[in-house]
Order: sequence, then structure tokens, then C-alpha cells
Amino acid sequence: MPVSMTGFGRHETQAAAWTHVWEIKSVNGRYLDVKWRMPGYLRSLENGWEKIVRTYASRGRVDVALNLEVLDAGVMGVSFNETMAKAMFKEMEKLAASQGRVFDPDYNRVLSMSSLWRDNGSEPDPGLAKSLTDGLEGALKEWVDSRAVEGEAMVADLMSRLDTLRDLARQVGERIPDVLEAKKVALRQRITDMLESANADFSEDRLLQEVAYLTDKLDVSEELTRLDAHLDRLGEVLADTGQVGKKLDFLVQETFREINTCGNKAQDTDVSRLVVDFKAELERCREQVQNIE
Repeated sequence: MPVSMTGFGRHETQAAAWTHVWEIKSVNGRYLDVKWRMPGYLRSLENGWEKIVRTYASRGRVDVALNLEVLDAGVMGVSFNETMAKAMFKEMEKLAASQGRVFDPDYNRVLSMSSLWRDNGSEPDPGLAKSLTDGLEGALKEWVDSRAVEGEAMVADLMSRLDTLRDLARQVGERIPDVLEAKKVALRQRITDMLESANADFSEDRLLQEVAYLTDKLDVSEELTRLDAHLDRLGEVLADTGQVGKKLDFLVQETFREINTCGNKAQDTDVSRLVVDFKAELERCREQVQNIE
């Protein structure tokens, strides 16, 4: 069953050393575009996480946000260079003593000195990394479920609209023979009147040629056959599984082309009205298809 490109997923994890919440939101898009919002020190994990996201989707604009709170300082992998700080204090004490003063360190200033802090590694804590990956998987599964639910509703709506389109195409097909007959009668009368006014000889063969030309010009039987085939194919693709959005988009374009040709060739008010109704309904289908993966 096709799935929607619009969806939402959320997963929360609580542990002794950390809590984190993943949220995933997506809208339709021609290609898969993943945007991340997360702490900068986790960027080394982004490539691996993006590969995971791409196993769940192939199209759409996807916003992935992580809200992380670390409860255990040891998990951060940050340490204070105590040796360097003591050496600095010792040198300052010596300088103060040489001037007959007492050195009293300002620890707030010391805390702000980035040179005294070091990151023990570029990679996040392995336990935290695994917990975050598991949480992302949980959010992705909920996201996929929400897209599947919306996709099911969209397919049901499109199937209903296909029935409407088939009925309109049937009405066009039923109207065409009457249009052809009326055009033939009008053409015969017009040619006869012109010949009589010009005192010209009547030629049945010439009349038949003109009628045949008109019939060929107005005949839309091939277009209607292709139109029915496109509608049937749309129904088949909607029943398929996997990524069908691009197929549906292409078929809708081809259907627009055929119904346009029918309206242009028929040159009839009733057919034009049916074509307008058909195109309006097909445009609603196109809007739905644009959101199917």
C-alpha cells in the first residue's frame, strides 16, 4: 500500500545517565532531503543516522530533531587539566611572593579558561550513542506508521475519484457518436448550400471525402482507449506496494494529455463541459499524488 510523505514520529528514552526525545516531521518533496537539529558534539554520528533514515524513506522533506539532557557528567567525556592549573597557581604564588603579596586565585576566571578543559575523545559515549540510535529507530517506526495510515486514506480517496473519472470518460465516449453525426449533417447541408448558391455541380465523391476528413478530425476513439488504459493503470499502481509516487505522477500527466486532446478535437459544448469536470477531478487526484512516496 502506498504511503504518504507527510507524517510525524516521536520517541522518548529515559535512563539513569541521560534522557532524550527524538521527533520526526515530514512533508512532500521531490527528493529525500533530511534536516537535522541536534547538539554539535553528536555530528560524528549524523552520517550513520542518515543512512538509517534512508532505509525508511526515499522522498520528502524530513526534519529530525533531538532533545538530549545528560544527567551524568562522566558521559560527556570532558575533564579538567588539574596538573596545568596547579602549575599555573604555583607560578602565580611565586610571582605574588616576590612582590610581598599573597596570591588568591579567582576560580570563576579559571573555569572560563578553555585551555584548561579537554575533550577526552571525538566520539560520544558508546552507551549514549547506542541509546540514541535505538531512540531514532523507535521514532522512525512511529513515523512510518503515521505515514501508512495517511497513505491508506489517500488511496481510498483516489480510488473513489478514479470511479468518477471513469464515469466521466464513459459519458464522453457516449456523446462522441452524436457529435460526429451532427457534424456530418451540418457539413452536408453547408456544402449543398454553397454549391446551390454558386450554381455548381454536386459531387457525391467530393462530399464523401469531406465527411471522411471531418470524421477523422473529430474522432477521439484512440484517445478514449488510451484514457481508459491510463485510468486502469492508475488503479493497479495504487494497489501496488513500495514507492509508486513517481509512477502515479507520470500517469496523471499522461491522462491530462489524453483528456485535453479529446476536448480539443470534439468541438462540442457538452463534451467540453465533461472535459472540464474530468480535469477538475483529475487535478484533485494530482494534489493527492504529489504527497505519495
